[in-house]
Amino acid sequence: MGRGRGSVNALEVAGLSHSFGRRQALTDVSFSLQPGGFTALLGLNGAGKTTLLSLITRLYHARQGTVRVLGRDLRREPEAALALMGVVFQETTLDPDLSVRENLRYHGALYGLGAGESARRACEELERAGLAGRLSDTVRILSGGQKRRVELARALIHRPRLLVLDEPTSGLDPASRRDLLRHVRELRQRDGLSVLWATHLADEVEAGDGLVLLHKGRVLHSGPAGDFAPDGHLERAFLAATERAA
Repeated sequence: MGRGRGSVNALEVAGLSHSFGRRQALTDVSFSLQPGGFTALLGLNGAGKTTLLSLITRLYHARQGTVRVLGRDLRREPEAALALMGVVFQETTLDPDLSVRENLRYHGALYGLGAGESARRACEELERAGLAGRLSDTVRILSGGQKRRVELARALIHRPRLLVLDEPTSGLDPASRRDLLRHVRELRQRDGLSVLWATHLADEVEAGDGLVLLHKGRVLHSGPAGDFAPDGHLERAFLAATERAA
């Protein structure tokens, strides 16, 4: 089904540890994502989710452990691995004084796309995001939910096979949060994208999702969300697990 299918894991993290001075942020983190799946990286604020995603996206260099994207080792083949990945960061990275079109074209140029191809793909992704009429608008005037959708369109413009999102619903109202999550799930199903969705909100996770539960820099669970909470009460199981590990 579409892009992202195959026998190689979409993402493989093995023995990943990281510290900031004497503070240990991550300890021996290991998990993998099958291609074409939706996996939630669930953890309380301060669990280490952003640090982990910073290592996966190479904002930080991993000194211990390995990260592979569709079989490409991030340390040995950084350009090839990163080219397979689209990222939506927790903090917005759009230029507020540029138009939506200019933001997307600049991103396309970073991946070697010509102006014409960038423009075509920008229109396509914004159409899917429900923002086809906002190409000429300055980013500054968009709502929070619209900015997130532009960031998502930008992350997809180079046709990645793995989409990584760090707390993408942070600061959004309930309706915008629900719409963004639904949009990403539809993209995954339609395009065969593999998705790693970081959140501290258990209600953003469905029983059929993959689940990586991170707490104080350690993985408490890696596997189907339904296995972690077979009674369907994921939030209760999540809080109980983090309390036990406190």
